[in-house]
Amino acid sequence: MRNSWVKRIMAIPGHALDYLKGKTAGLVLSSQLAEQADGIRLNPEHLNRLRNAYEAIAPSSSDAVSLTSEQRALMDRIQEETSRLNRNNVIRTKAYYAIYKRHPELHWAFLAHMVSRNGGWNMTDLRGELHPRLIGKRRAGELFAFLERSNALIFQDAYPQLLLYEASKARNTSLFHLLPHFHVSRFMKPIWELFWQERCSELLTIGLIVNEQSYIEGRVVQQKPYSSLLASSLLQLQSLLQLNVIVFPYAAADTTDASNPPNRLTGLILETFSDLDERIEIGKKLYAVLFGVPAIREEALRFAAAVPHSGSRSDYWPHLFAPIRKAPPVWTYTEKLQGCSLLRPDDPIYSPALSTVWPDRPVEPPDRYDWFLGSRGISIDDVMHHLSDVSLPRSFEITNEACFALNKLELAILAGEPLRD
Repeated sequence: MRNSWVKRIMAIPGHALDYLKGKTAGLVLSSQLAEQADGIRLNPEHLNRLRNAYEAIAPSSSDAVSLTSEQRALMDRIQEETSRLNRNNVIRTKAYYAIYKRHPELHWAFLAHMVSRNGGWNMTDLRGELHPRLIGKRRAGELFAFLERSNALIFQDAYPQLLLYEASKARNTSLFHLLPHFHVSRFMKPIWELFWQERCSELLTIGLIVNEQSYIEGRVVQQKPYSSLLASSLLQLQSLLQLNVIVFPYAAADTTDASNPPNRLTGLILETFSDLDERIEIGKKLYAVLFGVPAIREEALRFAAAVPHSGSRSDYWPHLFAPIRKAPPVWTYTEKLQGCSLLRPDDPIYSPALSTVWPDRPVEPPDRYDWFLGSRGISIDDVMHHLSDVSLPRSFEITNEACFALNKLELAILAGEPLRD
């Protein structure tokens, strides 16, 4: 094994040149795709109306209203459905896609579906062929708990909002006065009411990005043991583990070339998960990539319709990954990769389906408080600057970077330097 990684290190200058060529190709492709971009633009009048609605909110007030028997039955049904679908990443991901298909004006639901796929891939990486060679079972369990808690709490908060919109459409009347009964931040009620009147999908999407990231900030990111995990040396090495890379499969490549991946990837890298503002801005830019570039939106929708989410990375790169081991596991790792192809096509990297490696776990109730306004809340000005137009990032075609990162991960394994702590 030592000879293998020594050869890889000796070849780094050549790989670096290949990487730079690929990086340049990605920039060119990003530029070409950006020429078609529609852009994400918000209506200034809508923003003025929203600010006025926020300024009319008394910070200590409660908007909860008494419920009729019909309203209580609706709430019970929404809460039951949300709980039933919040069992694991695969079921949540499917639920987001299903409600988007029923209501395509809910852009956030499709964005959440694609980001949730990434959450599942990160979860199964922790029990796949590569990551366990670098981190121990305890750390893997902690990382899974962090990913699962973040995803489950976002779903628990956001999905009832989507179902309440669906119920409003079915009844042809706004039901958003019921949002406080689902413990939804008062930040969202004016946004939903404006969306109901104007169908401003862009404002609703950005509002939900701000809301959900702010919702998990105090309940996960700043809460122990997750805050300690985020500050650990392990998470400082997240780029090596690829925990911070969010990818959207968007285009079928030339399948006559065996070295080409079957799907090209677009996406972005989140540098610091513990930074709320960065998470919000990355979410907005991912939205601009997914919905602002017609070719990416159409191909991502094609992918979502054709490939059910399993949690295995074979969902999008079956030329490299397989959900079933081809041979019994051994501790000594044998080199598999040559760029973005396999040295031996019959020896793929094991990437399991989520259901085979992580059991469902119950969602513990979160702390009940409103992150917006009030004594412990964020001010109107602090959130309004996030409600803005979104420009495309300069580079968002990352097929080459994803291949390079995978090779870097394999090199770390071959070098025999585990990150266990």
